[in-house]
Amino acid sequence: MHKITRAALGIFMGLSFSGLSIAAEAPATGLGQAWPNAVDVSLSPHWHVYVFVLKGIKYIQVNDINGNVIGAVGTAGGQFITLPIGEDSQYVSTPQQRVANTSSINAATPTTVYRDSSTVVTAAPQSDGVTTLSAAAICQDPSSCSSLAGH
Repeated sequence: MHKITRAALGIFMGLSFSGLSIAAEAPATGLGQAWPNAVDVSLSPHWHVYVFVLKGIKYIQVNDINGNVIGAVGTAGGQFITLPIGEDSQYVSTPQQRVANTSSINAATPTTVYRDSSTVVTAAPQSDGVTTLSAAAICQDPSSCSSLAGH
């Protein structure tokens, strides 16, 4: 009887711990929604930022204070791609895809809205109502930082 109880307890504990590790990962659904079922990780009270992870790719979505999706990027291994979602998706810059400034008159200073150990995202409202987003890798190796600066 004790063997069956121990086995059941072991199975239950194993399933409990595997559930905890799954719960700790970022969600993989909700990208593109105004109010996704995800934690807001924004560094600024004026923005909402949500992170989604699927198959090793991190997707970072930036919404304005009203929940309107501004834009999003996907990133893995220092590479970025602009996703075709959000009101200002055509104004998202990455190291691989720079976007010309829409207007420099009365443009706000960029605000850091997201930062983790490998990525930083800034948002800058422009005088014409457009918001530009910029995503970049955070340099982990000082000897290779100069190669990132030119991108």
